[in-house]
Amino acid sequence: MIALYLFPLYLVINAYVVHRLYGFLEGCNRRFKFRTIKMAIAILYAVPAFSPLIGFFMPYGNVLKGISQRLCNYWFAVIVYTVIVVAVGHLISLLLRRVFKVLPNDYFQKRGRKLFYGIVTILIIFGITSYGIYNAHNIKVNNYSVTINKTVEGMRSMKVVLIADLHMGYSIGVKHIQKMVDLVNQQNPDLVCIAGDIYDNNYDALEDPDKLAEILSTMKSTYGTYACWGNHDVNEKILAGFTFNVHDEKKHDRRMRGFLKKAKINLLEDESILIDNKFYVAGRVDGEKPATENNVRKTPNELLENLDKSKPVLTIYHEPDELQELADAGTDMVLSGHTHNGQIFPGNLMVKLFWENPCGYVKKDNMHSIVTSGVGVFSPFMRVGTDAEICAIDVNFQ
Repeated sequence: MIALYLFPLYLVINAYVVHRLYGFLEGCNRRFKFRTIKMAIAILYAVPAFSPLIGFFMPYGNVLKGISQRLCNYWFAVIVYTVIVVAVGHLISLLLRRVFKVLPNDYFQKRGRKLFYGIVTILIIFGITSYGIYNAHNIKVNNYSVTINKTVEGMRSMKVVLIADLHMGYSIGVKHIQKMVDLVNQQNPDLVCIAGDIYDNNYDALEDPDKLAEILSTMKSTYGTYACWGNHDVNEKILAGFTFNVHDEKKHDRRMRGFLKKAKINLLEDESILIDNKFYVAGRVDGEKPATENNVRKTPNELLENLDKSKPVLTIYHEPDELQELADAGTDMVLSGHTHNGQIFPGNLMVKLFWENPCGYVKKDNMHSIVTSGVGVFSPFMRVGTDAEICAIDVNFQ
């Protein structure tokens, strides 16, 4: 429901951007002062501006819904930095005129000044958004090395690949997932872990479920692929990145379970498995939207209490939360996602205020916490100040 309360602010922001756009166009040519031309500009601007609402209210399976959702995701990538750049430019202009008393005639005539500022603003916005969209497509590999002080018979080390936040749907499709799988296979992993948010609240938004499952099934590793659910792996309507639960009970799409089986992904729901009698992999249910009976999930102690703690214990948990509790329960390494590392500047600075480990590596007592910024994107299809990534982790045993 947050999106409904933010909608008036969204309207004000867009009105401000349109107002500044009118000023720039009028500086270019006086004909843009005509009311009919202004109306035409407003209508053209309204198409992407209202694409979130169009996509939200259109029924599933409608072609227009898919087009609107994709346009919405790219539009948010543009509007975020349009607002920032325009507001900063406006502030600089006010400082020059009001504080430093630099008059228009001192550096430009009024019309020329508007034209110059407008062109510079457009170039900056175009440059940032183009880079951000490109960077969201460009999946990188982030390497880690950790040591678990346990002995594993016949094994001195293993390579674990962590991926999370695929957000398969209107933004992330076949091409992006194929690129991810190719990178995973290049690491020659012993184990692949998927830390939630596999799809983006809507199974029907998947570009080609059969093809996506086929691609994911080609991930190669010694011991297989294991996953847990994330907070977006439930059926909910989504508006501007905010979800609306239209049912009293949150549910995972039944088709997604079949999808995971076809993709050869082993789903762990508040359960653990002993692999080759060498190490455990546990998968924890998401804390924000557990989607279980009575929305109850196990505590870290309940999840791990019956395991042989002389063997390494790896826990997959979508949100990097309860690190101390997981360390106390006997987890040797917890693998998470969820944060996207803020995804776009200045989010990558703000996210540090909310998480003990927003992205990267933190050691909690004897437990290693690794959080990935994720493969996909959440709402705006761009990354500025963060990377789309998979994590290749060399795990050494003593």
